[in-house]
Amino acid sequence: MSDAVLDLPQQLADIKSQAEASGLSYAGGVPPAVAWELFSSGQALLVDVRTAEERKFVGHVPDSLHVAWATGTALTRNPRFPRELEAKIGGKDTVALLLCRSGKRSVLAAEAAAKAGLSNVFNVLEGFEGEIDDQQQRGKADGWRFHSLPWVQD
Repeated sequence: MSDAVLDLPQQLADIKSQAEASGLSYAGGVPPAVAWELFSSGQALLVDVRTAEERKFVGHVPDSLHVAWATGTALTRNPRFPRELEAKIGGKDTVALLLCRSGKRSVLAAEAAAKAGLSNVFNVLEGFEGEIDDQQQRGKADGWRFHSLPWVQD
């Protein structure tokens, strides 16, 4: 086990070890309630990777950071994402939890961060709104808001 894993909160060390054993290219996925526990206790930063519009009109977690993975209605990928993320979180070894709408863009963002040498960037599973259901709606079965975790809307 690497030193970076040993310095992590135990929950994240376990997740990272499982991710490494599974061959994931990033640090792993964190359930929403665990993400809130780590963020609210100051053990990790929470970075919203959705667009500024999504944060404004759908809501966001108070005091979370923002670095857009993609922008605009076409979701054009932000080519500067890894550099912007590193600058925003303050270094390559900082523990950061990435949150998007459903947990898919944040996986891509976590993979890009890992490729850029950011070793402790995790994906928040389920995302802010959750997966779309059979009725074409989000937030009915999973996601940050579904679990009644703190959020606000502008």
